[in-house]
Amino acid sequence: MTETGKGAEKAKGRKASGRLTITQVKSGICTPKDQKATLVSLGFRRRGDKVVREDSPAMRGMIRKVRHLVLVQPEAEAKAVTTKG
Repeated sequence: MTETGKGAEKAKGRKASGRLTITQVKSGICTPKDQKATLVSLGFRRRGDKVVREDSPAMRGMIRKVRHLVLVQPEAEAKAVTTKG
């Protein structure tokens, strides 16, 4: 049985790339210690940093914890945005 609707479109886009480009857009200064630790474990050092990570359930969990501080794009989409600008 195949998926239909919005969920299927999201799943297709996520599986096609396999990698995510994550950008820290807000500072982690006034955040709880666990969120600061999550930012460090994702590989961020300062606001504006970009990292590319494999798309996995563990990575999605870390991103969800700090979703108000980061911007997430599939790797192919992020490359298209940077080459146009």
